[in-house]
Amino acid sequence: MRTRNVLLVLALAAVMALATVVSAVGTAAAQTLTVYSSVDEENARKILNEFTKATGIQVRFVFLSSGPALARLEAEQNNPQADVWMGAPSENHVLAKERGLTQPYFSPNAEVLAPQFKDPDGYWVSFYMNPMAVGVNLPWLQRSGAKMPETWEDLLDPVFRNQIQMPTPQSSGTAYNLVASLVLAWGEDKAFDYLKKLDQNIQTYTQSGTAPSRAVAFGEAGIGIQFTPAFLQLQDEGYPIAVVFPKDGVGFEAPAVSIVKGAPNVEAARKLVDWLLTLEAQNSLARLKTYFFPVHPDAVAGEGLPPVSEIPLIEYDAVWAGEVRNELVNRWVDEVLRR
Repeated sequence: MRTRNVLLVLALAAVMALATVVSAVGTAAAQTLTVYSSVDEENARKILNEFTKATGIQVRFVFLSSGPALARLEAEQNNPQADVWMGAPSENHVLAKERGLTQPYFSPNAEVLAPQFKDPDGYWVSFYMNPMAVGVNLPWLQRSGAKMPETWEDLLDPVFRNQIQMPTPQSSGTAYNLVASLVLAWGEDKAFDYLKKLDQNIQTYTQSGTAPSRAVAFGEAGIGIQFTPAFLQLQDEGYPIAVVFPKDGVGFEAPAVSIVKGAPNVEAARKLVDWLLTLEAQNSLARLKTYFFPVHPDAVAGEGLPPVSEIPLIEYDAVWAGEVRNELVNRWVDEVLRR
């Protein structure tokens, strides 16, 4: 009888141990996130590694630029494979919201953010921002005798003919941001009149939003127009680049994070959103040398980055920009590219 009781106790202990193992495996699976990242691979890896260190949650990320990310989320709508879409300017997340690809979540950490950095319905929230800028190759500027441009109008000077590279809004969210920002600041007709004049000085429209920075760094172009990170990184690496924020106003991108509708690991996804908005995570953007500007009002931008308060930002309406994207891009193609 005593032997039978011992065996029963041992069997019960084995069952409990097995249940503990199964539970641990299940918990580990639930704490592994799949992220579609439109942040560049190097910076995405830096940011997500910090998240894992802080929370213990493992992350598998797949790099996808804005268009392919949206297409993949749509293709997988009935069987979601990702938990989070991280990165891409917020107007792309507006499109994801409109297409029913994401779900709302009001992170308590988003309360301190300015209104332009979060969706009023909770579908997306921005976790960093980058202003538009003009990069100038200093040796070329000295050779040409041109003055350092201070405004957008300065770029119309004939001295810059065939020296300006910028991306095309057909494929680049960066270029579309420039078009939309100028429309918001000046009105549509004036903005397109300017873009037609600027076209006379354009050397090439690049497919990539970051290609102009390297052309400027290597002296292949005197001027480049794009968001700041690549300019600032190349400048930090010793390339002779000046970064100018035209004083008549610049737009900015505010890349966002959304939780995928039907995400397999929604609780872990919420933890990522929460963590990205913490002061710790926002300050890590500088420490990790991402060259991104934090959106948390108490975070430090980092050495070499001017305070956001010193940059003449154009008030950017991401919701409006997402709604009129096709209209403005088609007008740019018709009136600027094909003229």
